[in-house]
Amino acid sequence: MTIHPMKPERFFLEKFGLTERHLERGLGAALGAQIDDADLYFEYRISESMLLEEGIIKQATKNINQGVGVRALAHEKTGYAFSDEISVENLELAGSRAKGIAERAGVGTPPPVKVGGMPRHNLYPVHSQPVEIALEKKIDLLQRIDAIARQADPRIVQVMASFACESKIVMIATSAGVMVSDIQPLSRLSVTCIAQDGTNRQIGSWGGGGRADFEFFLEGDRFEHYAKEAVRLAIMNLSAADAPAGTMDVVLGPGWPGILLHEAIGHGLEGDFNRKKTSAFSDRIGQRVASELVTVVDDGTIPGRRGSLNVDDEGTPTSRTVLIERGILRGYLQDRLNARLMGMEPTGNGRRESYAHQPLPRMTNTFMLAGDSTPDEIIGSVKSGLYAVTFGGGQVDITSGKFVFSASEAYLIEDGKITRPVKGATLIGHGPEVLTRVNMVGNDLKLDEGVGTCGKDGQSVPVGVGLPTIKIEGLTVGGTQGMPKGGRDQ
Repeated sequence: MTIHPMKPERFFLEKFGLTERHLERGLGAALGAQIDDADLYFEYRISESMLLEEGIIKQATKNINQGVGVRALAHEKTGYAFSDEISVENLELAGSRAKGIAERAGVGTPPPVKVGGMPRHNLYPVHSQPVEIALEKKIDLLQRIDAIARQADPRIVQVMASFACESKIVMIATSAGVMVSDIQPLSRLSVTCIAQDGTNRQIGSWGGGGRADFEFFLEGDRFEHYAKEAVRLAIMNLSAADAPAGTMDVVLGPGWPGILLHEAIGHGLEGDFNRKKTSAFSDRIGQRVASELVTVVDDGTIPGRRGSLNVDDEGTPTSRTVLIERGILRGYLQDRLNARLMGMEPTGNGRRESYAHQPLPRMTNTFMLAGDSTPDEIIGSVKSGLYAVTFGGGQVDITSGKFVFSASEAYLIEDGKITRPVKGATLIGHGPEVLTRVNMVGNDLKLDEGVGTCGKDGQSVPVGVGLPTIKIEGLTVGGTQGMPKGGRDQ
C-alpha cells in the first residue's frame, strides 16, 4: 500500500469511484428539517500481528477492513448506520437509515452540505508505514528479543514477544462543510517473560510503541530495553513478598502510573458523563477538585505518541486541554455532540474504535504537569509506605468516582528508603478525593512507553498517560474485595 502522504482523500475518491458530489449526496440523505448535524466517516485499515513463543512464530495475522459510517444528530438523539461496502448507493442508504433513527419533532434549518478542506496537524510524518516493512524484518526482531531475554538470566524459562501494527486511512466529511483525511500509523512491541526458581514461577512484561515507523524500535536498541525490563520484572517477582494491606502513604513513580489519573479523574471529565450529570465532576467547573499542586492536561498534539491524532474521528483538530489547573477544575473533554448541547467548544476528543462505531468523548494523552520536588525528596519524606512503579489494568465507577487498579511492580518504603519488592498490591480510592491528598509533586514528568488501550462502552482506542513522581497521603492498599464496576483499561 502506497498512498500520497498529503492527499489521503484521493485514496477513497479514486479507489471507490467517489466524487465530492457523491459525498454531498450521502450527507444530504442524512439531513432533514429535524436533523441538526450529520457526518460521514470512511475508514480503510490494514493491520497485522505476530507472536513468537518457544522460539517460533505461533500466530501471524493480516487483515484489511474497510467501511463507512453515517451519523445523523437530532438534539440528543443519534442515528448511526454503517456499511463495509463503500459505494454511492450504500452511502445514501446508510444516510437515510441514520436520519430515520434520529428524526425528532420540531423544525430546524439544516446546516450547509458543501464539503471543503481544513488545516490539520502533522504529528506522525513516518518515512514508511509499519505494515509496509518486510515480514522477515519483524520476525528477526522478535527472535533477537527472545535470545536477549533468555541470555539475560538462566531462570527465564519462557519468552513471548509480539509485534502488532496498522495503517489506518480515514476521511471525514461533515454537513458543516468540512472534509479532512488522515493516514494514522500505529505499532506496538510487547515482551513477556516467565521466570522459574524451583516451584516459584513469576511473570514480567514490558513494551512500547506509538505512531511511528518500524525504525522506532531499533533506535538506541529500544527493543533490547523492552526485553531486559521484562526479564528484570520477572526475576524481581521471584523474591517479592506479599504486599501489606491498610491505609498508608503511597508514592507513584513517573510515567505509566499516570493510569491513576486516567482512572481516577479522566473518564469522569469526559463530556457525555457531565452533560448527563452522572459524573462525580458534574457542574464543578471553577471548583477545587484537587490539591493546588495538581495540574492535569489532555494533549492529543504530542508528535508520535500513541494517543495523538492529527484530527479526531469527527474531523476536529486535536488540542491541548487543561482539565485541572492548580487544583481547580477548568473544563471537560468534548466531542461535537456534547459540546453543542453543553454550549461549549469541541476539544478534538471525539473518538471511535472503527467505522462501525459512533464517536464518543475520549481521552488522548492525559498527564499531570511536573512540580518542584525531587524524587529523592519525595521518597525521603515517607516513614512507612509503598512505592508503586508499574501498574496493570484498572477500572472506575464514573458516578461514584471510586477506582481500583493493581501494581505489577512495587516496593516498600521504610524510613525514607526504598527496600523490599512486594507483589499483589492493589490501590483503591475515590478520584475526586485522592487528588486532594497529593502533597508532593516531582520534577520528573514522564510519559508512558506507548502501550495504553482504553475501554468505554465496548469500544477500545489507543491512549497515553503520564505522571511525575507524586506522594499521596493515606491511600488504601490491599485486596480486591468490592471491586467497582466501570470502564476497563489496560
